[in-house]
Amino acid sequence: MPTGSYQKAIDLLRQCTTPAGFMASAENVSNYKRVWARDGVICGLAALASGEKDLITTFRNTLETLAKYQHELGTIPSNVQITDAEAEVSYGGLAGRVDAVTWFIIGICQYGHSTKDVEFVAQYQSHILKALRLLDAWEFNNKHLLYVPLSGNWADEYITDGYVLYDQLLRLWALKSYQFFNKDLAITSKIKKIESQIETNFLPNATAEKYHEKAYQEHEFDKFMPCSFSPSGYKKPFDAFANSLALLLNIGSDAYQLELLHYMNQLQQSLPMKLLPAFWPPIEKGDADWNLLKNNCKYEFRNYPNEFHNGGSWPMVNGFYGLALLCKNKPEEAIDLLKQINNANAQKNFAFYENFNSISAEPNGVPFCAWSAAATVLVHQSLTVNFKLLV
Repeated sequence: MPTGSYQKAIDLLRQCTTPAGFMASAENVSNYKRVWARDGVICGLAALASGEKDLITTFRNTLETLAKYQHELGTIPSNVQITDAEAEVSYGGLAGRVDAVTWFIIGICQYGHSTKDVEFVAQYQSHILKALRLLDAWEFNNKHLLYVPLSGNWADEYITDGYVLYDQLLRLWALKSYQFFNKDLAITSKIKKIESQIETNFLPNATAEKYHEKAYQEHEFDKFMPCSFSPSGYKKPFDAFANSLALLLNIGSDAYQLELLHYMNQLQQSLPMKLLPAFWPPIEKGDADWNLLKNNCKYEFRNYPNEFHNGGSWPMVNGFYGLALLCKNKPEEAIDLLKQINNANAQKNFAFYENFNSISAEPNGVPFCAWSAAATVLVHQSLTVNFKLLV
């Protein structure tokens, strides 16, 4: 582990602290100098893991900011910029951000659990219930899986849409987190139905009725769950974030999970940085999905092969892979992974870049990203003080 990696990560989280919550980056880039839902909650989870009181307070402030600007329909802001005059609230760019809603619920419950502040969860129960009703509406067909638009989550310039695995798993985690505080038979039933639909539609050899039987039968399942499916069929790329969440949430049989872990380890070790890419394999010019990828950007195209969402390696994503390894009793693999996360974060004098080219190891995106630091803190504390999330 590079000397001081953990303290450097803590220092960066402090640099990203504002009275309104965590900013996405300490770099003076306007779109990152905001309180983001998913970034803020992931940084907040790291704050809880750290035990640092000032960072935990910033997490609370993050959640309070997001709750304050919840839309009347239940939508949680994708991000909020606080200025002297007034707040500038965004609920998404080219499409709304479904995962802002689920991360908010997870954040409230994780904060309440870790700090033993049951009253905090109770204070925001109406916000949570409004958010959960919105998620129900976003099923559209009342069949227990969310329908997510293109650009509707963290991979906002990638090709996933429809029934996106990552979003189903976040919703499941959100419901399980809330159920810890509010034992409700209806939510217990909903959790079981969502789990069943995930296992039926994303795992091989399922016997129950599928959403899209024809597409399911035509899809060639690999040793991991596909990233999404829609009326047009399945999209096959490996999604490291989603499959890490699946392991954390114990989706699939023990045998399947072992096979998945083996695949993830092999992929990690096969690449120069020894990190998992966000999605794999990269989409290349001439591939069927290239035009969809090329056109899905609001400002400039960043998804060149092996970069950004298109095969780039993100410390943040690997942080959740590290948590998955530990929950499956793989501490040695997690220790090795933490070294690689820290090596990436240490590039350019600890610039904590957003992501890296998985082949050349060149940094991409914005430096001094708070959630890159959060990855170090989450895995380090899970290894050294046995910090555990509520799952």
